[in-house]
Amino acid sequence: MSDIVEQYLATWNAEGAQREALLAEHWSPQVTYVDPLADVTGAAAVGAMIDAVQAQFPDYVFSQASEADAHHRQLRFTWGLGPQGEEPVVVGFDVVVLDEDGRIQDVRGFLDVVPG
Repeated sequence: MSDIVEQYLATWNAEGAQREALLAEHWSPQVTYVDPLADVTGAAAVGAMIDAVQAQFPDYVFSQASEADAHHRQLRFTWGLGPQGEEPVVVGFDVVVLDEDGRIQDVRGFLDVVPG
Protein backbone atom coordinates (compact mmCIF):
# COMPACT_ATOMS: atom_id res chain seq x y z
CA MET A 1 0.00 0.00 0.00
CA SER A 2 3.00 2.32 0.09
CA ASP A 3 2.37 2.86 -3.63
CA ILE A 4 -0.96 4.46 -2.69
CA VAL A 5 0.84 6.96 -0.45
CA GLU A 6 3.31 7.75 -3.24
CA GLN A 7 0.50 8.33 -5.75
CA TYR A 8 -1.52 10.31 -3.20
CA LEU A 9 1.38 12.69 -2.50
CA ALA A 10 2.30 12.85 -6.20
CA THR A 11 -1.26 14.04 -6.87
CA TRP A 12 -0.91 16.81 -4.27
CA ASN A 13 2.40 17.90 -5.81
CA ALA A 14 1.31 17.72 -9.47
CA GLU A 15 -0.27 20.39 -11.61
CA GLY A 16 -2.43 20.51 -14.73
CA ALA A 17 -2.66 17.47 -16.97
CA GLN A 18 -0.31 15.44 -14.78
CA ARG A 19 -2.60 15.89 -11.77
CA GLU A 20 -5.68 15.10 -13.85
CA ALA A 21 -4.07 11.84 -14.97
CA LEU A 22 -3.19 10.90 -11.38
CA LEU A 23 -6.73 11.69 -10.20
CA ALA A 24 -8.22 9.60 -13.01
CA GLU A 25 -5.96 6.62 -12.35
CA HIS A 26 -5.68 6.52 -8.56
CA TRP A 27 -8.77 8.30 -7.18
CA SER A 28 -12.41 7.24 -7.37
CA PRO A 29 -14.54 9.70 -9.36
CA GLN A 30 -16.84 9.85 -6.30
CA VAL A 31 -14.04 10.33 -3.73
CA THR A 32 -14.90 12.19 -0.53
CA TYR A 33 -12.27 14.30 1.23
CA VAL A 34 -12.76 15.86 4.66
CA ASP A 35 -10.26 17.71 6.84
CA PRO A 36 -10.61 20.67 9.24
CA LEU A 37 -10.54 23.12 6.32
CA ALA A 38 -12.30 21.24 3.52
CA ASP A 39 -15.24 18.95 2.80
CA VAL A 40 -15.46 18.04 -0.88
CA THR A 41 -16.85 15.25 -3.03
CA GLY A 42 -15.63 14.16 -6.45
CA ALA A 43 -12.24 14.05 -8.13
CA ALA A 44 -12.78 17.44 -9.80
CA ALA A 45 -13.47 19.04 -6.40
CA VAL A 46 -10.33 17.43 -4.98
CA GLY A 47 -8.37 18.89 -7.90
CA ALA A 48 -9.80 22.36 -7.21
CA MET A 49 -8.92 22.01 -3.52
CA ILE A 50 -5.34 21.07 -4.42
CA ASP A 51 -5.17 24.16 -6.68
CA ALA A 52 -6.18 26.31 -3.70
CA VAL A 53 -3.56 24.74 -1.40
CA GLN A 54 -0.85 25.17 -4.04
CA ALA A 55 -1.83 28.84 -4.46
CA GLN A 56 -1.65 29.37 -0.70
CA PHE A 57 1.72 27.58 -0.40
CA PRO A 58 3.56 28.21 -3.69
CA ASP A 59 6.73 26.19 -4.23
CA TYR A 60 6.00 23.96 -1.21
CA VAL A 61 5.87 20.18 -1.58
CA PHE A 62 4.10 17.40 0.24
CA SER A 63 6.32 14.62 1.56
CA GLN A 64 5.74 11.44 3.51
CA ALA A 65 6.72 11.80 7.18
CA SER A 66 5.89 8.31 8.46
CA GLU A 67 5.47 4.77 7.29
CA ALA A 68 1.94 3.85 6.32
CA ASP A 69 -0.03 1.73 8.76
CA ALA A 70 -2.51 -0.33 6.77
CA HIS A 71 -5.10 -3.06 7.08
CA HIS A 72 -7.93 -4.22 4.86
CA ARG A 73 -8.53 -1.39 2.37
CA GLN A 74 -7.48 1.48 4.63
CA LEU A 75 -4.24 3.14 5.62
CA ARG A 76 -2.97 6.08 7.60
CA PHE A 77 0.25 8.05 7.36
CA THR A 78 1.79 11.34 8.39
CA TRP A 79 2.77 13.93 5.79
CA GLY A 80 4.54 17.27 5.79
CA LEU A 81 4.21 20.38 3.62
CA GLY A 82 7.09 22.78 3.21
CA PRO A 83 9.93 23.99 1.01
CA GLN A 84 11.79 21.18 -0.77
CA GLY A 85 14.51 19.74 1.49
CA GLU A 86 13.50 21.78 4.55
CA GLU A 87 11.45 21.09 7.66
CA PRO A 88 7.73 21.13 6.88
CA VAL A 89 5.69 24.07 8.12
CA VAL A 90 2.46 22.07 8.06
CA VAL A 91 2.20 18.50 9.37
CA GLY A 92 -0.83 16.26 9.37
CA PHE A 93 -1.99 12.71 8.98
CA ASP A 94 -4.55 11.22 6.67
CA VAL A 95 -6.66 8.10 6.79
CA VAL A 96 -7.31 6.80 3.28
CA VAL A 97 -9.91 4.17 2.37
CA LEU A 98 -9.67 2.43 -0.99
CA ASP A 99 -12.52 1.23 -3.17
CA GLU A 100 -12.70 -2.36 -4.43
CA ASP A 101 -10.53 -1.40 -7.42
CA GLY A 102 -7.76 -0.04 -5.17
CA ARG A 103 -8.50 3.62 -5.89
CA ILE A 104 -8.75 6.31 -3.21
CA GLN A 105 -12.42 6.46 -2.20
CA ASP A 106 -12.41 8.37 1.09
CA VAL A 107 -9.88 10.60 2.87
CA ARG A 108 -10.09 11.87 6.44
CA GLY A 109 -7.39 14.43 7.16
CA PHE A 110 -6.11 15.81 10.44
CA LEU A 111 -3.77 18.78 10.95
CA ASP A 112 -1.16 18.47 13.69
CA VAL A 113 1.07 21.51 13.00
CA VAL A 114 -0.29 24.62 11.27
CA PRO A 115 1.51 27.98 10.90
CA GLY A 116 0.11 30.76 13.09
